Amino acid sequence: MIQDIAPHHLDNAYLPVPPDKDSIALCFEGRACLMNKAGEEIVFPRFSDLEKDGNGIYSNYTYLFKIDEERYYLARKEHQECPAGFWMEGIEIFRAAEPQYRAFAGITGYQLYNWYQKHRYCGQCGSVTRLDSKERMLFCEKCGSMEYPKICPAVIIGVTDGNRILLSKYAGRTFKKYALLAGYTEIGETMEETVAREVMEEVGLKVKNIRYYKSQPWAFTDTVLMGFYCDLDGPDKICLDEEELALAEWFEREEIPVTPSRDSLTNEMIMMFKNGKI
Repeated sequence: MIQDIAPHHLDNAYLPVPPDKDSIALCFEGRACLMNKAGEEIVFPRFSDLEKDGNGIYSNYTYLFKIDEERYYLARKEHQECPAGFWMEGIEIFRAAEPQYRAFAGITGYQLYNWYQKHRYCGQCGSVTRLDSKERMLFCEKCGSMEYPKICPAVIIGVTDGNRILLSKYAGRTFKKYALLAGYTEIGETMEETVAREVMEEVGLKVKNIRYYKSQPWAFTDTVLMGFYCDLDGPDKICLDEEELALAEWFEREEIPVTPSRDSLTNEMIMMFKNGKI
């Protein structure tokens, strides 16, 4: 999956030391990131690539994390032109770009960028928030409110019935491939209760034997995904929630129309069932 970057290692401890010329600068605008491609591999700019007299690149930054010994920062270039050899590329490239550890760095940086952007002002009094010097936190000098990153928990659900698994396609989304059922956990709900509720809401089926498989950080939607398999409990007739799903179908293990990809928990769970490992 996208986070499986060994032998490289993500160290997300908050250590806000200043960047140097060799530090990596992640610059985002909307859902795009500044980069180039050296052959087939993505390359992010270093601070030396963004240097320009008077642009404040070394004073206008936010520390993000390290991968191995390389430090990554959010950088805010104040000039409009992209530096020579770099351009803005949509973040969807991170689902398959190489090297994988750079792609994971890019999408993880994007998740933090989103959080910082959405919390520039205090949600309690509206004042400008400030970076804390010791931990990854934004605080309000006026009212004392503190804001830490929040992650939304969600479930990925492999509903099985003997040699069959339920696959679906989302309604109204650009992603058109087969997927598993999924949904966000509500307040006051366990993950297992989320599984049962989402299956009932989306396809009108009862399930039993709910069992945890694996988790995945999924920065594209600010979530942590938790994968579960469960068994059909009763009739298999599907009552489709057409606002959420374009279709949902049962597939025999040997007929599953999905091929391996490296990025998602959904794909891994489908392939585990297809290959007879679940």
